[in-house]
Amino acid sequence: MRLLFAALVTVLLALPAAADGTTINVDAQGVAIDGYDPVAYFKPSGALHGKPEFQAEWQGATWYFVNADNRDAFLADPRRYAPQYGGWCAYALSQGEYASDTDPGEAFTVVDGKLYMNWSRQVKRNWERDAPAHIGVADENWPAVEQQLRDGTARVSLHPD
Repeated sequence: MRLLFAALVTVLLALPAAADGTTINVDAQGVAIDGYDPVAYFKPSGALHGKPEFQAEWQGATWYFVNADNRDAFLADPRRYAPQYGGWCAYALSQGEYASDTDPGEAFTVVDGKLYMNWSRQVKRNWERDAPAHIGVADENWPAVEQQLRDGTARVSLHPD
């Protein structure tokens, strides 16, 4: 599986946003989780693209929401709704100390009230086989990767455009 995952890694570089001190996975415009509404994942609708007119700034990233109610809920308790590990791939973090991009529209899971993102649907399936064990290892690896993102030394893999 590690070889398959390694084959998916297409780009290794430090993100420009990381130089700004954020550890959130953002696009070139500084938008988190590809513009998906983080609050929507906790509702029956699941993943929904937010709208620029309902946005908020948090942790150096811009977050989009489908409506003002979701934006306000996020601002009241952002740690409740924001994805774990800054929106980086939870499975990748469980496999080593590197940050990997995610597919927020297709590869997400809510476990024990926390949102986790993964690289792809296939990686999500691997993650789900033993999510609690993966969470334990990712939790151990995240502080080092978070610091590397802050200082610009993280190994980062991104999806091709």
